[in-house]
Amino acid sequence: MDALAGLLEGPRARGAFLMCSLLDPPWSLRIQDEAPLTVVALIRGTAWVRTDSAPPRQLTAGDVAIFRGPRPYTIADDPATAPQIIIHPGQVTTTLDGEILCETLSLGVRQWGTAAAGATVLVTGTYESSGAVSHRLLRALPEVAVLARGEVDTRLLDLLVDEATVDRPAQSAVLDRLLDLLLIAALRAWFDRTDAPAWYHAYSDPLVGKALRLLQHNPAHAWTVAALAEAVGMSRAALARRFTDLVGEAPMTFLTDWRLSLAADLLAESDATVESIARRVGYGTAFALSSAFKRHFGISPRDHRLGISVSDSDARQVDSLPS
Repeated sequence: MDALAGLLEGPRARGAFLMCSLLDPPWSLRIQDEAPLTVVALIRGTAWVRTDSAPPRQLTAGDVAIFRGPRPYTIADDPATAPQIIIHPGQVTTTLDGEILCETLSLGVRQWGTAAAGATVLVTGTYESSGAVSHRLLRALPEVAVLARGEVDTRLLDLLVDEATVDRPAQSAVLDRLLDLLLIAALRAWFDRTDAPAWYHAYSDPLVGKALRLLQHNPAHAWTVAALAEAVGMSRAALARRFTDLVGEAPMTFLTDWRLSLAADLLAESDATVESIARRVGYGTAFALSSAFKRHFGISPRDHRLGISVSDSDARQVDSLPS
């Protein structure tokens, strides 16, 4: 499994939110849904995207933008247009005053907006959860990555629009798969750029790339730098130096992060015991995994499985202290 495959094992579209927006100017949407990943494709017209930490960027027809949450962002007809509509968690749509607009702006199957023949048409696909394995790649993405028309196969956009505006049997499954394909194509295009993180390009290095794949494919193996170096045909010192230079961290640091990310996904998505998960990802005992997990994520495996956040766990510990 490489870095891109790792991402797609995380926010894989399963009943992902998908909507076609038809809008006449002036319009401005403030998205604060806290979703980890959103893909926006501009089908017709123009739009401007803006985050709180970067200048506005214009989109034209055929462009695709990938937004990394959970920070809010704005999409508007013009950078000067003040937000009129807010998108909340759960895709609840309101005015600035809190009036719910989900029904008011409905224009049919998976369509909403201000005009049925809107000058601007956006298709939005929102991944509302992510797996821990994807965190490494999500951290590498900017808050917004924009792909110009032609960098992503426009046939995918056409298919997505066609499917999103009709209601057919098994429609959600079809849309999920199309959304995944669009995301894969967009991510491939972005990570092929020279400004992609150095560790991503490390996968193309014949020696470090092999080392990365050995670690990822066999996390339960009792790896040492010496054993890894022997497997790829390098000296221990040379591998440690080359791996750190290209990946940005030492081999065993990378392995620890990978093992614990895998454990986090297994805890969230299966009923396997902590003991069995520990053995599967390379820890000898449940206690060893639990200790490492708490150091890395700030919560215990049990709390992670229950969906308890770090802040919730901290608050619970404070509440349990004697007054």
